[in-house]
Amino acid sequence: MADRDGREGGETDVVGFRPLYRQVKDMLVRRIADGRWQTGQLIPSEFQIAHELAVSQGTVRKALDEMTGENLLVRRQGRGTFVASHDDDRVLFQFFKLSRDGGEREFPDSDVQSVARIPADAAVRAKLALPAGAFVVAIRRVRSLGGERVISEMIVVPAGRFAGLEREEPIPNNLYGLYAARYGATIARATETLKAVACPPDDAKLLGLDAGTPVLIIDRVAADLEGTPVEWRVSLCRTDSFHYLSDLR
Repeated sequence: MADRDGREGGETDVVGFRPLYRQVKDMLVRRIADGRWQTGQLIPSEFQIAHELAVSQGTVRKALDEMTGENLLVRRQGRGTFVASHDDDRVLFQFFKLSRDGGEREFPDSDVQSVARIPADAAVRAKLALPAGAFVVAIRRVRSLGGERVISEMIVVPAGRFAGLEREEPIPNNLYGLYAARYGATIARATETLKAVACPPDDAKLLGLDAGTPVLIIDRVAADLEGTPVEWRVSLCRTDSFHYLSDLR
């Protein structure tokens, strides 16, 4: 996979050139997306991958470094590099950002209110890039920290991608783990928008608040390894004794 001048992954002034390590990374990400590398699996060594792809170990190392930085892989000292799983610890620190004021971060409990397969309206189709006539599975749940209700949440996913999800019993707390293990959909990234709003009556009742109480709304679209949107999640969060924490690095 060297270029025409025999270089591997070096910089160039050619417009549109993609470094070799990025090409290698794309190939390795595809192995996760295709299920050839399973969640929790030990992947081949840098030397083995380099030999197979006819590139240098340095090129492979740069690709693996980037995948590790994106939480797609996990390096374990003395054991090797593994495909990351959506276990509770990873979900907590990568995707769950609400914390109690003055307290340590903790994984929330969930109380599922309803699960249904419904037609996707225009807003849902726009968020998940679905065609007219598509169906989604909608999950309504309340999340608690330390036994105190703090989040009222609506989650929708494409019914075609998650066939039978509405019949899953019980719906687990860690949905991202379920998506990966049961449906082969690994959540690789998510885009969130945050805004302060007045809590609607139905959500206020679920959270034990007065209607109109200020809450934080988190609107998230989560995408898989190929960048395809697979989940739209809208979370209404109490802020009276809780806060949104984002660790920027």
